[in-house]
Amino acid sequence: MSNPISVEVINFGDELLVGIRENSHLKYLGERLSHFGVSITRSRVILDEPGEIKRAFAEAWAHADLVITTGGLGPTADDLTRETIAQALGLELVFDAAIEATIQDRFSVLGRTMGPHQLKQCYRFEAGEALHNERGTAPGLMYKNAGKTLIMLPGPPHELQPMFENQVLARLQADGILAEEEVYVLVRCCGAGESSVEQMMQPLIEKCPSLTVAYCVHFSMVDVRLSCRDGSLSQEQLDSIGHEARQLLGDDFVCFGHSSLAAVVCREVLALDRKLAVAESCSGGALGTALTDVPGASQVFVGGVISYNDDVKISMLGVPESLIEQHGAVSPECAVAMATGAAEQLSADYGLSVTGYAGPGGGDADNPVGTMHIGYHSPVGVWSKTVRYTGDRVDVKA
Repeated sequence: MSNPISVEVINFGDELLVGIRENSHLKYLGERLSHFGVSITRSRVILDEPGEIKRAFAEAWAHADLVITTGGLGPTADDLTRETIAQALGLELVFDAAIEATIQDRFSVLGRTMGPHQLKQCYRFEAGEALHNERGTAPGLMYKNAGKTLIMLPGPPHELQPMFENQVLARLQADGILAEEEVYVLVRCCGAGESSVEQMMQPLIEKCPSLTVAYCVHFSMVDVRLSCRDGSLSQEQLDSIGHEARQLLGDDFVCFGHSSLAAVVCREVLALDRKLAVAESCSGGALGTALTDVPGASQVFVGGVISYNDDVKISMLGVPESLIEQHGAVSPECAVAMATGAAEQLSADYGLSVTGYAGPGGGDADNPVGTMHIGYHSPVGVWSKTVRYTGDRVDVKA
């Protein structure tokens, strides 16, 4: 990617360096900026220590057109980013009564009283701008000087991302730092591996030489991003190419865009005006959690049973004891019986189930650790699928 500007990202936070929290900021910021034809030139993770903060920022500010920092804007003693960078820039911090009022309002809504330590967050650069925080108390900061721009964002991802989307992007576009968002189509699929998906896309690549195809893998999903860097393809043309990609992917196609698999399931069941129930064993409630994470899931999802013990499979889901004795609790037959039991016991039209060996123990020659049997019950029949995953217990359950 040919970069129109130089962008450096500095993530501040001891918790990122010692593994307490995953650094999701770089992935998010890199992905969003790429939609505008911009890539991050360099990124670093820095300790919450004034000397380290000052050195890292001074170096980035000397070389980059746009510097984005994350973390260190909160009210606690180790939140040092605001004060240290102000010193590095030779700027005064000024108290902003409007920020104080906003924080007081947030505490009032929560039925709490704003403490004096929260006042630390009410300061901004004298020649800078505060960025409203929709989800928290610490505002972001923006400062511009001599053709350079500094964006300072809070550390929690649920605060950072809305601020970047709703406060930062429009300002960067207005200042001419970011161009119009690049047109693209994202095709999401599940089931096939990245190399298999790449092979499926070959007819499109050969047909459209100007097409840029990028692949991103996360867990069992593969995202195919279709774009055109030279601008020769319109959004309408890319949409048409996206539908061709859908045909090539066949049953592995999930959706266009970033919807989760659970969201797609809820959407499809809602379109049929039906209800869904689940039965889980080794996943321990993860399937139900994924569904209830979808806004509006209550319109389709009636509930589930975590039948970790075989006695629960028998007593609550109606799985025949003889079936478990003959085929085992980790089997396609048991998965189907669990799905049917969930649908019947919870008065749903559709039932989904999962049973398997998450590890590290269990498993056998036919069903090694990582084996998962998925059961499906519908008004027109039942179905099962066996998949195998690698990794530790957490990876397999995910």
